[in-house]
Amino acid sequence: MRIARHRKVRVCALARERVPELLFSEKQHFTCDGKSKESRISDPRTNDRIRVPEVRLIGPNGEQVGVVSIDAALRLAAEADLDLVEVAPQSKPPVAKIMDFGKYKYEAAQKAKEARRNQANTVLKEVRFRLKIDDHDYETKKKQAVSFLNGGDKVKAMILFRGREQSRPEQGVRLLQKFAEDIAEFGTVEHTPTIDGRNMVMVIGPLKSKSEVKAEQNAKRDAAKAVAKAGRVTKAEGETETSDAPAASAKKTTQQGEKDA
Repeated sequence: MRIARHRKVRVCALARERVPELLFSEKQHFTCDGKSKESRISDPRTNDRIRVPEVRLIGPNGEQVGVVSIDAALRLAAEADLDLVEVAPQSKPPVAKIMDFGKYKYEAAQKAKEARRNQANTVLKEVRFRLKIDDHDYETKKKQAVSFLNGGDKVKAMILFRGREQSRPEQGVRLLQKFAEDIAEFGTVEHTPTIDGRNMVMVIGPLKSKSEVKAEQNAKRDAAKAVAKAGRVTKAEGETETSDAPAASAKKTTQQGEKDA
């Protein structure tokens, strides 16, 4: 077993000597077991990890510096106390920019977070009726549908037929048409009433998409936070003025007494 292990290590060492260095770059590392280990290739190469002789350099303010050697680019980045980031590795020569890499990663993460927050998928919500539904239940179903439509979701209105009710589909059509008219200001009919087995189905779509509704909700929430923050600042300033008033009054009384004396 020892002989095999030493032979394996020697073979691995010889392989590293003979295989070009490109195969052992930071993007892909090979182990002695013949397996490859991927590193985080989503992050661009920075500073000493940029292994090219020259780059097309962009300054910290977006100005075009031109094609310079990698040593000169690293020196300029160090003088500005910033990082050298490879932004276009596929170009010839690669394009690198002098920037604050930590700040760049933070801003990119915030943009991705905002995009995820505004991303939304429309959901098909279901509202079920009986052909003989009373007024109270009907109003409850209508409120549910309005709530779904206001949230940017579609509504699938379904009538469940029982027994001999299947022989009177025209009553189901009239009920679904009445339902569509009652919520017309919140959604439009996308699929007219159709028979689906023992049921009758109609689909109503919202007037606003899910993403638009979510964007409006986020805007309202941000505005409410801003108003609350402004209120706290105003309250703090008022408390400061109130606490300073007795001291100012005492100082004024003292000055008046000294003047009378």
